[in-house]
Amino acid sequence: MMIKLGLFMLLLLLSTFGKAQDVLKRKVSDSLTDDKSETTAISEVIIQSASRSIKLNDGNVVMAVSGNKDFRTSTNLFEVLRKTPGVTIDQEGGIFIGGRVTPAIFIDGKPVVMTNQELQAYLRSLPPEMVESIEVNSNPSSKYDAEFKGIIDIKLKKNTNLGWKGSYNGNLYINKFSSRENSLNLTYNTGKVAYSVQAGYNDGISTYRYHALQRLANTNVMRTKTYQEDRGTVYSIQTGVDFRVNDKNRVSINLRGNFRENDRIRSGSLYTTDKSETKLVSHTESENPISYSQDNYGVTANYSFQNKGFKIDFLGNYLSVKNKQQDDFINRNKGSSALLSYWKSDLFNKISIYTGQIDASQKIGNADMEVGIKYSQSDTHNNIRYDTLSAAGQFVFDPARSNIFSYKEKIWAGYLAYRQKLGKLQINAGIRFENTNSISNAITVDSLVSRNYLEWLPSFSASYTINPSNELSFSYSRKITRPVFSQLNPFRFYFSPLNYWIGNPYLLPSFTNQIKATYRYRNWITSFTIGKEKDVMTRYPIYNPETNVLEYLGTNLPYRKFAVLETSFPLKIKKWWTVTSQFAGYYNYEFRPYLDDVFALKIYNYEIRLNQVFTLPKGYTINLFANYESKSGNSLYIIKPRYTVDLSVQKFWLDNKLNTKIGYNNIFDSYDQRLEFRHKQIMDNRLGHWWDSSRFFLSLSYNFGSSKYQAKEIQKTEEENRAR
Repeated sequence: MMIKLGLFMLLLLLSTFGKAQDVLKRKVSDSLTDDKSETTAISEVIIQSASRSIKLNDGNVVMAVSGNKDFRTSTNLFEVLRKTPGVTIDQEGGIFIGGRVTPAIFIDGKPVVMTNQELQAYLRSLPPEMVESIEVNSNPSSKYDAEFKGIIDIKLKKNTNLGWKGSYNGNLYINKFSSRENSLNLTYNTGKVAYSVQAGYNDGISTYRYHALQRLANTNVMRTKTYQEDRGTVYSIQTGVDFRVNDKNRVSINLRGNFRENDRIRSGSLYTTDKSETKLVSHTESENPISYSQDNYGVTANYSFQNKGFKIDFLGNYLSVKNKQQDDFINRNKGSSALLSYWKSDLFNKISIYTGQIDASQKIGNADMEVGIKYSQSDTHNNIRYDTLSAAGQFVFDPARSNIFSYKEKIWAGYLAYRQKLGKLQINAGIRFENTNSISNAITVDSLVSRNYLEWLPSFSASYTINPSNELSFSYSRKITRPVFSQLNPFRFYFSPLNYWIGNPYLLPSFTNQIKATYRYRNWITSFTIGKEKDVMTRYPIYNPETNVLEYLGTNLPYRKFAVLETSFPLKIKKWWTVTSQFAGYYNYEFRPYLDDVFALKIYNYEIRLNQVFTLPKGYTINLFANYESKSGNSLYIIKPRYTVDLSVQKFWLDNKLNTKIGYNNIFDSYDQRLEFRHKQIMDNRLGHWWDSSRFFLSLSYNFGSSKYQAKEIQKTEEENRAR
């Protein structure tokens, strides 16, 4: 099956490249504009360039979503992002751009302060029809927070119809178990005031498997297997009011809540033999039932004033997150079922985040001046208590595992930005300062780390429009990445009783300098990014042969160099057949001290994605999506290649009000992650993660409402004006 699929993808890739070359070789008249179709006869086959669903904005890729045939079979915005050029989503729902950069998510040009779980639930509740476009910014300017190495800006469709509109979106996923996603979106527009309500309810069961092999030379051989079932329920509610006071003033407020309940059952085994793998040393089994809950509350308030060329904007955010988790860790002898150890944990975690910012801009001729200031404060408190069953049959407080940790961070930031258009050339330059004051307090181990530092972070970009079909851009930026709470907290996160990772409160922030160049020819977009990061935050394994414990600890590497080459182009092979091809090549060089040696390897890998859309008679649309990732890794680990293939069918009904979809994701169940330690003379460590992403799905969405006519939308943001 693997060989057949590889041959299939190779033939498909060669076919796509061949057709792309034929299109480029046969040029049409220069009088044709980008908005007109280009046709070239090749024997009996007619190939057309796809309509303009992709464009550049200051060198950033902007992808149209609503009405885009490539996304017609996508069930929600989360699925749309999987097919967006330059964006990758892993099995756990992590979103990445430019390789492994976690982007900030913006909605209509404004950052959203959400937890990862809340963000995933929100993106899954948005049907593609509600989204105007997605802009992928892989090199943000100094106008944005320095920790934003990348930004995905989601532009929602504006409801300019007076009256009310609504939509329901439901998805059913079926594997060994089933899960459901439901969302209801309502809007009511009076001309002066726009009201919105978004509610979601998701539930179901997901599964996960983990396996690992670990050994040193002349030591026991240990094999770990873990199986997990997660029964979860998520409720979400979001309400908003946008009040247009007059042509110059606008006020909006948004309230939201997200509530999650999970009951997790994790079971595993640890099979240990001697170094020859002929004699059994021990065979244990473990049970780890977990009860978890998370409550999120968020408030966003915005006021803007716009008069001619002047604009000022106030934005405030508040987020409160409370996590509770109770675990039981029960270890028994596999043969006799005798109890070997039993401990309990009780976790309470609270996070509060406050942000406030003011941005002002003034247009002077064909130039724009922007200035802004921002204050953010985050307070995190973590208290986890462990109790261990004693020989007397009583649970006793376990100080070795228990942990009390708090982290407080305050950031003052400001920026000055300048933009000017000189004919076909547009120049952007900016400087940003950020003063960080942080205190991490590991109370349990009596460790207090306080830091106060000021950094200046410049940026520059230039875009040149050669003609309507050709555009070139160049950008430079300096970024900072601060360690997050989980990386600092010296708390054990267990994969198995003898396998866990732990945080490091002494981690330093990392700094990245990068340059990016982007070129667009019609719908073909190519970008090249190169950079260097200092004090890279990462994890490394330490194996104790006496206790057989494998720890993953956090540290800073001296530096790494990286480069990314990405290209994407759509082709309309026939009137009913469109292919969007995406290719990305990655280079990574790490300078990594480890134990008593230094490892510095050059790692090359690539990724190929092909998205094919077939528009059939009677309104049916078929989507075939394939993704292949080559062998990759870092200085210590090799990550094995993997691939996935998705197939789906979509059709509109009832005068396009009802949209139904049916499909199968990860058809060959081939998207598990497998890692292997490179240096066998140090340690033989192989591990794998598997998620149940191979599943059948049914989806439907229905639009309803009584809107009759349109209201005039007067105030527009600068980003919206540039996008037109």
